[in-house]
Amino acid sequence: MTKLRSSHRQSFRISGQTYLWLAISIFGASSAVTRKITEIGAENLIGGTNPISLCNVLFVGNLCALIILITIYWRDWNKVALKQLSFKNWFNLTIVAILSGAIAPGLIFQGLALTQVNNIVLVGRLEPPLTLALSVWLLKERVNIWQVVGAIASFIGVILTITLQPPTNAMMMSAGGFHIGVGELLAAVGSVALSVSIVITIKYLLQIPAGIYSIFRTALGTVIFFFLALRLYGGDHFMNAFSPFLWRWMFAYAGIIVVVGQSFWIRGLRACSVSMASLASSFIPIIGILAAYLILAEAPTQAQYLGGGVILFGIFLSQVGIWRQSSTEEKQTIENKIGFKGI
Repeated sequence: MTKLRSSHRQSFRISGQTYLWLAISIFGASSAVTRKITEIGAENLIGGTNPISLCNVLFVGNLCALIILITIYWRDWNKVALKQLSFKNWFNLTIVAILSGAIAPGLIFQGLALTQVNNIVLVGRLEPPLTLALSVWLLKERVNIWQVVGAIASFIGVILTITLQPPTNAMMMSAGGFHIGVGELLAAVGSVALSVSIVITIKYLLQIPAGIYSIFRTALGTVIFFFLALRLYGGDHFMNAFSPFLWRWMFAYAGIIVVVGQSFWIRGLRACSVSMASLASSFIPIIGILAAYLILAEAPTQAQYLGGGVILFGIFLSQVGIWRQSSTEEKQTIENKIGFKGI
Protein backbone atom coordinates (compact mmCIF):
# COMPACT_ATOMS: atom_id res chain seq x y z
CA MET A 1 0.00 0.00 0.00
CA THR A 2 2.86 2.37 0.86
CA LYS A 3 4.63 1.57 -2.41
CA LEU A 4 1.39 2.21 -4.30
CA ARG A 5 0.99 5.65 -2.70
CA SER A 6 4.63 6.47 -3.39
CA SER A 7 4.36 5.54 -7.06
CA HIS A 8 1.06 7.46 -7.28
CA ARG A 9 2.76 10.63 -5.95
CA GLN A 10 5.72 10.20 -8.31
CA SER A 11 3.39 9.93 -11.30
CA PHE A 12 2.09 13.43 -10.52
CA ARG A 13 5.52 14.91 -9.78
CA ILE A 14 6.45 17.67 -12.20
CA SER A 15 9.80 17.08 -13.91
CA GLY A 16 12.58 19.66 -14.19
CA GLN A 17 12.10 19.84 -17.96
CA THR A 18 8.40 20.65 -17.46
CA TYR A 19 9.31 23.57 -15.18
CA LEU A 20 11.84 24.74 -17.76
CA TRP A 21 9.35 24.72 -20.62
CA LEU A 22 6.66 26.41 -18.52
CA ALA A 23 9.14 29.21 -17.72
CA ILE A 24 10.10 29.58 -21.38
CA SER A 25 6.41 29.75 -22.34
CA ILE A 26 5.87 32.59 -19.86
CA PHE A 27 8.96 34.51 -21.00
CA GLY A 28 8.14 34.03 -24.68
CA ALA A 29 4.56 35.28 -24.29
CA SER A 30 5.50 38.29 -22.12
CA SER A 31 5.76 40.83 -24.98
CA ALA A 32 2.37 39.87 -26.41
CA VAL A 33 0.83 39.94 -22.94
CA THR A 34 2.30 43.40 -22.33
CA ARG A 35 0.81 44.75 -25.56
CA LYS A 36 -2.57 43.13 -24.77
CA ILE A 37 -2.66 44.72 -21.31
CA THR A 38 -2.03 48.17 -22.81
CA GLU A 39 -4.89 47.56 -25.25
CA ILE A 40 -7.16 46.70 -22.31
CA GLY A 41 -6.11 50.00 -20.71
CA ALA A 42 -6.97 51.85 -23.92
CA GLU A 43 -10.50 50.46 -23.61
CA ASN A 44 -10.79 51.71 -20.00
CA LEU A 45 -9.54 55.30 -20.15
CA ILE A 46 -9.24 57.35 -16.98
CA GLY A 47 -9.46 61.10 -17.49
CA GLY A 48 -9.07 60.58 -21.21
CA THR A 49 -5.72 58.76 -20.89
CA ASN A 50 -4.67 55.12 -20.87
CA PRO A 51 -3.91 54.04 -17.26
CA ILE A 52 -1.93 51.04 -18.53
CA SER A 53 0.52 52.88 -20.76
CA LEU A 54 3.81 51.13 -21.50
CA CYS A 55 5.65 53.47 -19.13
CA ASN A 56 3.17 52.69 -16.36
CA VAL A 57 3.54 48.97 -17.07
CA LEU A 58 7.29 49.23 -16.60
CA PHE A 59 7.23 51.59 -13.62
CA VAL A 60 4.32 50.15 -11.63
CA GLY A 61 5.10 46.61 -12.78
CA ASN A 62 8.60 47.01 -11.34
CA LEU A 63 7.17 48.36 -8.08
CA CYS A 64 4.88 45.33 -7.79
CA ALA A 65 7.77 43.01 -8.64
CA LEU A 66 9.89 44.77 -6.02
CA ILE A 67 7.24 44.21 -3.35
CA ILE A 68 7.07 40.51 -4.25
CA LEU A 69 10.89 40.17 -4.36
CA ILE A 70 11.26 41.81 -0.93
CA THR A 71 8.66 39.41 0.45
CA ILE A 72 10.65 36.46 -0.88
CA TYR A 73 14.28 37.58 -0.41
CA TRP A 74 14.28 40.01 2.54
CA ARG A 75 16.43 37.61 4.59
CA ASP A 76 19.33 38.07 2.14
CA TRP A 77 19.63 41.71 3.24
CA ASN A 78 21.50 41.08 6.49
CA LYS A 79 24.60 42.74 7.95
CA VAL A 80 26.88 39.78 7.30
CA ALA A 81 26.00 39.56 3.60
CA LEU A 82 26.11 43.32 3.04
CA LYS A 83 29.54 43.70 4.70
CA GLN A 84 31.01 41.17 2.29
CA LEU A 85 30.20 43.39 -0.70
CA SER A 86 33.03 45.64 -1.84
CA PHE A 87 32.82 49.04 -3.52
CA LYS A 88 33.53 47.28 -6.83
CA ASN A 89 30.54 44.98 -6.26
CA TRP A 90 28.21 47.92 -5.64
CA PHE A 91 29.62 49.79 -8.65
CA ASN A 92 29.02 46.84 -10.99
CA LEU A 93 25.59 46.27 -9.46
CA THR A 94 24.75 49.89 -10.22
CA ILE A 95 25.89 49.58 -13.85
CA VAL A 96 23.84 46.39 -14.30
CA ALA A 97 20.79 48.01 -12.68
CA ILE A 98 21.04 51.00 -15.03
CA LEU A 99 21.52 48.85 -18.15
CA SER A 100 19.14 45.93 -17.51
CA GLY A 101 16.73 47.56 -15.05
CA ALA A 102 16.15 50.92 -16.74
CA ILE A 103 17.71 51.49 -20.19
CA ALA A 104 17.08 48.09 -21.83
CA PRO A 105 13.44 47.60 -20.72
CA GLY A 106 12.69 51.28 -21.39
CA LEU A 107 13.97 51.03 -24.97
CA ILE A 108 12.25 47.69 -25.60
CA PHE A 109 8.94 48.91 -24.19
CA GLN A 110 9.16 52.05 -26.32
CA GLY A 111 9.89 49.81 -29.30
CA LEU A 112 6.71 47.85 -28.52
CA ALA A 113 4.76 51.07 -28.93
CA LEU A 114 6.19 51.64 -32.42
CA THR A 115 6.34 48.25 -34.11
CA GLN A 116 4.89 44.73 -34.11
CA VAL A 117 5.53 42.34 -31.25
CA ASN A 118 7.01 39.83 -33.72
CA ASN A 119 9.69 42.35 -34.67
CA ILE A 120 10.61 42.94 -31.03
CA VAL A 121 10.80 39.18 -30.42
CA LEU A 122 13.04 38.56 -33.43
CA VAL A 123 15.27 41.60 -32.90
CA GLY A 124 15.67 40.44 -29.30
CA ARG A 125 17.63 37.47 -30.67
CA LEU A 126 20.44 39.96 -31.24
CA GLU A 127 21.27 39.52 -27.54
CA PRO A 128 22.66 35.91 -27.63
CA PRO A 129 25.27 36.44 -30.42
CA LEU A 130 26.34 39.74 -28.85
CA THR A 131 26.67 38.09 -25.45
CA LEU A 132 28.67 35.27 -27.03
CA ALA A 133 31.01 37.73 -28.76
CA LEU A 134 31.53 39.75 -25.58
CA SER A 135 32.09 36.56 -23.58
CA VAL A 136 34.81 35.43 -25.96
CA TRP A 137 36.42 38.87 -25.99
CA LEU A 138 36.20 39.79 -22.31
CA LEU A 139 35.71 36.49 -20.47
CA LYS A 140 37.90 34.35 -22.75
CA GLU A 141 35.12 31.82 -23.17
CA ARG A 142 35.89 28.86 -25.42
CA VAL A 143 33.49 28.30 -28.33
CA ASN A 144 33.55 26.05 -31.37
CA ILE A 145 32.97 26.82 -35.03
CA TRP A 146 29.33 25.68 -34.87
CA GLN A 147 28.52 28.27 -32.21
CA VAL A 148 30.33 31.02 -34.12
CA VAL A 149 28.53 30.26 -37.40
CA GLY A 150 25.22 29.95 -35.56
CA ALA A 151 25.72 33.33 -33.89
CA ILE A 152 26.58 34.94 -37.24
CA ALA A 153 23.49 33.40 -38.88
CA SER A 154 21.26 34.66 -36.05
CA PHE A 155 22.79 38.13 -36.39
CA ILE A 156 22.10 38.12 -40.14
CA GLY A 157 18.51 37.03 -39.46
CA VAL A 158 18.00 39.98 -37.11
CA ILE A 159 19.44 42.38 -39.70
CA LEU A 160 17.09 40.96 -42.36
CA THR A 161 14.12 41.38 -40.02
CA ILE A 162 15.03 45.02 -39.41
CA THR A 163 15.89 46.08 -42.95
CA LEU A 164 13.22 44.22 -44.96
CA GLN A 165 10.23 45.72 -43.16
CA PRO A 166 7.74 47.54 -45.43
CA PRO A 167 8.04 51.35 -45.06
CA THR A 168 5.94 52.96 -42.33
CA ASN A 169 5.73 56.39 -40.75
CA ALA A 170 7.90 55.29 -37.81
CA MET A 171 10.97 54.62 -39.96
CA MET A 172 14.25 56.33 -40.66
CA MET A 173 16.45 56.08 -43.75
CA SER A 174 19.97 54.71 -43.35
CA ALA A 175 23.00 55.73 -45.38
CA GLY A 176 22.65 52.70 -47.66
CA GLY A 177 19.05 53.47 -48.53
CA PHE A 178 17.51 50.84 -46.26
CA HIS A 179 14.42 51.68 -44.24
CA ILE A 180 15.05 50.98 -40.56
CA GLY A 181 12.16 51.01 -38.15
CA VAL A 182 12.62 53.18 -35.06
CA GLY A 183 10.98 50.50 -32.89
CA GLU A 184 13.33 47.83 -34.20
CA LEU A 185 16.32 50.11 -33.70
CA LEU A 186 15.31 50.80 -30.08
CA ALA A 187 14.90 47.07 -29.43
CA ALA A 188 18.35 46.43 -30.93
CA VAL A 189 20.00 49.03 -28.68
CA GLY A 190 18.13 47.53 -25.73
CA SER A 191 19.53 44.09 -26.64
CA VAL A 192 23.05 45.54 -26.65
CA ALA A 193 22.48 46.96 -23.15
CA LEU A 194 21.21 43.56 -21.96
CA SER A 195 24.25 41.79 -23.43
CA VAL A 196 26.66 44.10 -21.64
CA SER A 197 24.80 43.66 -18.35
CA ILE A 198 24.87 39.86 -18.71
CA VAL A 199 28.64 39.83 -19.26
CA ILE A 200 29.21 42.14 -16.27
CA THR A 201 27.01 39.88 -14.14
CA ILE A 202 28.90 36.75 -15.19
CA LYS A 203 32.30 38.35 -14.64
CA TYR A 204 31.74 40.17 -11.36
CA LEU A 205 28.39 39.43 -9.69
CA LEU A 206 27.76 35.68 -9.62
CA GLN A 207 28.88 35.41 -5.98
CA ILE A 208 26.36 38.02 -4.80
CA PRO A 209 23.21 36.58 -3.11
CA ALA A 210 20.22 36.41 -5.45
CA GLY A 211 18.08 38.52 -3.14
CA ILE A 212 20.55 41.42 -2.97
CA TYR A 213 21.11 41.30 -6.73
CA SER A 214 17.42 41.11 -7.68
CA ILE A 215 16.10 43.70 -5.21
CA PHE A 216 18.88 46.26 -5.79
CA ARG A 217 18.67 45.90 -9.58
CA THR A 218 14.88 46.24 -9.62
CA ALA A 219 14.76 49.13 -7.12
CA LEU A 220 17.52 51.25 -8.69
CA GLY A 221 16.34 50.49 -12.23
CA THR A 222 12.81 51.61 -11.33
CA VAL A 223 14.02 54.88 -9.78
CA ILE A 224 16.29 55.71 -12.73
CA PHE A 225 13.59 54.90 -15.27
CA PHE A 226 11.11 57.08 -13.39
CA PHE A 227 13.37 60.15 -13.50
CA LEU A 228 14.35 59.53 -17.13
CA ALA A 229 10.67 59.32 -18.10
CA LEU A 230 9.93 62.52 -16.16
CA ARG A 231 12.73 64.25 -18.03
CA LEU A 232 11.66 62.98 -21.45
CA TYR A 233 7.86 63.00 -21.16
CA GLY A 234 7.00 65.35 -18.30
CA GLY A 235 5.23 64.95 -14.97
CA ASP A 236 1.80 64.26 -16.52
CA HIS A 237 3.09 60.98 -17.94
CA PHE A 238 2.53 59.13 -14.65
CA MET A 239 -0.75 60.82 -13.70
CA ASN A 240 -2.56 57.45 -13.50
CA ALA A 241 0.32 55.57 -11.86
CA PHE A 242 -1.67 55.02 -8.66
CA SER A 243 -4.89 53.88 -10.29
CA PRO A 244 -6.32 50.76 -8.55
CA PHE A 245 -7.24 49.43 -12.01
CA LEU A 246 -3.58 49.64 -13.07
CA TRP A 247 -2.22 48.09 -9.87
CA ARG A 248 -4.58 45.11 -10.08
CA TRP A 249 -3.29 44.29 -13.53
CA MET A 250 0.33 44.95 -12.58
CA PHE A 251 0.28 42.66 -9.55
CA ALA A 252 -1.04 39.89 -11.79
CA TYR A 253 1.53 40.74 -14.47
CA ALA A 254 4.49 40.91 -12.07
CA GLY A 255 3.33 37.85 -10.16
CA ILE A 256 3.16 35.67 -13.28
CA ILE A 257 6.13 37.02 -15.26
CA VAL A 258 8.53 37.65 -12.36
CA VAL A 259 7.57 35.27 -9.55
CA VAL A 260 6.07 32.27 -11.36
CA GLY A 261 8.34 32.55 -14.42
CA GLN A 262 11.56 32.95 -12.44
CA SER A 263 10.56 30.27 -9.91
CA PHE A 264 9.86 27.75 -12.67
CA TRP A 265 13.12 28.72 -14.40
CA ILE A 266 15.21 28.20 -11.25
CA ARG A 267 13.53 24.86 -10.49
CA GLY A 268 14.12 23.74 -14.05
CA LEU A 269 17.79 24.74 -14.00
CA ARG A 270 18.38 22.77 -10.80
CA ALA A 271 17.10 19.59 -12.43
CA CYS A 272 18.31 19.97 -16.03
CA SER A 273 21.60 20.34 -17.86
CA VAL A 274 22.91 23.59 -19.31
CA SER A 275 22.40 22.25 -22.84
CA MET A 276 18.73 21.51 -22.09
CA ALA A 277 18.26 25.03 -20.69
CA SER A 278 19.94 26.51 -23.77
CA LEU A 279 17.75 24.43 -26.08
CA ALA A 280 14.60 25.54 -24.26
CA SER A 281 15.67 29.20 -24.42
CA SER A 282 16.08 28.90 -28.18
CA PHE A 283 12.32 28.42 -28.52
CA ILE A 284 11.51 31.85 -27.02
CA PRO A 285 11.14 33.53 -30.46
CA ILE A 286 8.86 30.73 -31.69
CA ILE A 287 6.67 30.99 -28.59
CA GLY A 288 6.73 34.79 -28.85
CA ILE A 289 5.52 34.76 -32.47
CA LEU A 290 2.86 32.13 -31.66
CA ALA A 291 1.69 34.19 -28.67
CA ALA A 292 1.49 37.33 -30.81
CA TYR A 293 -0.73 35.44 -33.24
CA LEU A 294 -3.00 33.86 -30.62
CA ILE A 295 -3.26 36.86 -28.26
CA LEU A 296 -3.03 39.78 -30.72
CA ALA A 297 -3.96 38.13 -34.04
CA GLU A 298 -0.62 39.43 -35.35
CA ALA A 299 0.41 37.26 -38.29
CA PRO A 300 4.10 37.21 -39.33
CA THR A 301 5.11 39.29 -42.34
CA GLN A 302 7.32 38.11 -45.20
CA ALA A 303 10.32 39.87 -43.65
CA GLN A 304 9.63 38.18 -40.31
CA TYR A 305 9.33 34.76 -41.97
CA LEU A 306 12.65 35.26 -43.78
CA GLY A 307 14.53 36.75 -40.84
CA GLY A 308 12.98 34.28 -38.40
CA GLY A 309 13.94 31.34 -40.62
CA VAL A 310 17.57 32.47 -40.71
CA ILE A 311 17.51 33.00 -36.93
CA LEU A 312 16.13 29.47 -36.39
CA PHE A 313 18.87 28.08 -38.63
CA GLY A 314 21.43 29.96 -36.53
CA ILE A 315 19.85 28.59 -33.34
CA PHE A 316 20.10 25.06 -34.75
CA LEU A 317 23.79 25.50 -35.55
CA SER A 318 24.45 26.94 -32.10
CA GLN A 319 22.70 23.97 -30.47
CA VAL A 320 24.84 21.56 -32.50
CA GLY A 321 27.89 23.40 -31.17
CA ILE A 322 26.62 23.22 -27.58
CA TRP A 323 25.85 19.51 -27.88
CA ARG A 324 29.28 18.79 -29.37
CA GLN A 325 31.00 20.84 -26.68
CA SER A 326 29.03 19.15 -23.89
CA SER A 327 29.77 15.73 -25.36
CA THR A 328 33.50 16.52 -25.55
CA GLU A 329 33.61 17.80 -21.96
CA GLU A 330 31.69 14.75 -20.71
CA LYS A 331 34.04 12.43 -22.57
CA GLN A 332 37.06 14.24 -21.15
CA THR A 333 35.63 13.98 -17.62
CA ILE A 334 35.10 10.23 -18.03
CA GLU A 335 38.63 9.78 -19.36
CA ASN A 336 40.05 11.75 -16.43
CA LYS A 337 38.12 9.57 -13.98
CA ILE A 338 39.31 6.37 -15.66
CA GLY A 339 42.94 7.47 -15.50
CA PHE A 340 45.52 5.09 -17.05
CA LYS A 341 43.91 3.25 -19.98
CA GLY A 342 46.82 1.05 -21.02
CA ILE A 343 48.13 0.67 -24.53
